[in-house]
Amino acid sequence: MTSALSLRPVSRAEHLAFVGSRPSVSHMQLPSWGEVKPDWEAESLGWFDEEGRVVGAGLVLLRAVPRVKRYLAYLPEGPAIDWHDPEPERWLGPLLAYLKGRGAFAVKMGPPVVVRRWSAEAVKEAIADPAARRLRDVPETSYEAGAAGLADRLRRAGWRQAAPGGEAGFAAGQPRYVFQVPFAGRSLDEIHRGLNQQWRRNVKKAEKAGVKVVQGGYDDLPAFYGLYTETAERDRFIARPLSYFQRMWTALTAEHPDRMRLYLAQHDGDLLAAATMLTVGDHVWYSYGASTGRKREVQPNNAMQWRMMCDAHDLGAAVYDFRGITDTLEESDHLLGLLRFKVGTGGEAVEYLGEWDFPLNKLLHKAFGLYMARR
Repeated sequence: MTSALSLRPVSRAEHLAFVGSRPSVSHMQLPSWGEVKPDWEAESLGWFDEEGRVVGAGLVLLRAVPRVKRYLAYLPEGPAIDWHDPEPERWLGPLLAYLKGRGAFAVKMGPPVVVRRWSAEAVKEAIADPAARRLRDVPETSYEAGAAGLADRLRRAGWRQAAPGGEAGFAAGQPRYVFQVPFAGRSLDEIHRGLNQQWRRNVKKAEKAGVKVVQGGYDDLPAFYGLYTETAERDRFIARPLSYFQRMWTALTAEHPDRMRLYLAQHDGDLLAAATMLTVGDHVWYSYGASTGRKREVQPNNAMQWRMMCDAHDLGAAVYDFRGITDTLEESDHLLGLLRFKVGTGGEAVEYLGEWDFPLNKLLHKAFGLYMARR
C-alpha cells in the first residue's frame, strides 16, 4: 500500500532547500515569485512523507474575488511534485483540502509535464505545408506516453483542462507550447552547428558590423523598457509596467544574485535590442525580449540570443528555453515570424500538459469565469 502524504505551509528556507535538491523547477514556483505579484497573496506549501521529509513543494498565489472573501488559488507551472506517481491523488487530495480550508473557490495549476515534441525540421515542414493549420494537428517527433495517463486520471478526479487558445503561447495563463534548445551533453560548437544557415550568417554579420552585447543591471531597466513598449506596440500585446520588471529584478536577484540577467545589444552607441534571462538549476529561460525597428540589418537579435545561449552553456544549462510560441501555422498569424526565428536555433517545439482547473465551488467558479471574460 502506498504511504500517505501530508501538506502544510513551509518557510522560505524550506521551500528553497527543496528547489535546490531538484535539477530545476519553474521560476514561477520560487518563493521570490510571490513578491513579483503584489496583487496576489503568496504562500509556500510543502508535501511531507510519513518520515517527515519534504518530498514536494509549491508556490500558491491567492487572488481575492471582488466583494467576496473567497480566492482563486493558482500554482503557475507547478507544483513541483512527483508527476510520475501513478496515484496523483496522493498529492492533489491534500492540496485541494488545504486550499478549500483557506477559502479557495477554485484551484488552477500547470503541471510541468511534457506531452509531445516536434523537431525543428518537423516544425519547418509544417510551416511550409499549406494544409497544416496548427502545430497540435501535425505528427509529433516524440511522444511522452505517461502524459496521456496523467491527463485521464486528472479528468476522472474532477480536474478540467483549460483550452489551448488561439495564440497558445501568449494567451492568458502560462504557455502550453514553448520552444527549447537542448544543451545537455552538447558542446557549444555542436549547438552552433545546430543553428540554421541564416542564423549562423546573421550572428557573423552582427559581429562584423560591430554589434556589442553586454550585461546590464537594475539601472538599465528603463532603457530596456523603452524598447519593450515599442515592441508591444509593433507586435500587438499589452505591455507590463516598468515597476513589474523592477520588482522582478529586486526579488529574484535578492534570492540568488544570478537568478535574473539583463542583456543589451548596442551598435555605435544605439541600443537596438534587450532581453531578460532567468536561471533556476540547469534550466535557463529567455524571459522578455525587446527590440527597435531601427538598424535591423546589423542583426542585433541574433547576436544577443547567441550571447545568451553561450552564457547559458557556461552556466551548465541542460536546456535553453525560448518560452511561448504560437500554435497557429498560418501565414496570416503575426506571431509566425517569431516562431520561424526560434526554429532557426535548431531546437524543438514542446507541448506541455497545459493548465487545469478544479472548481471547489462551482457557482463561484462559473461567476468568476464570466467576470474575467468581461474584463
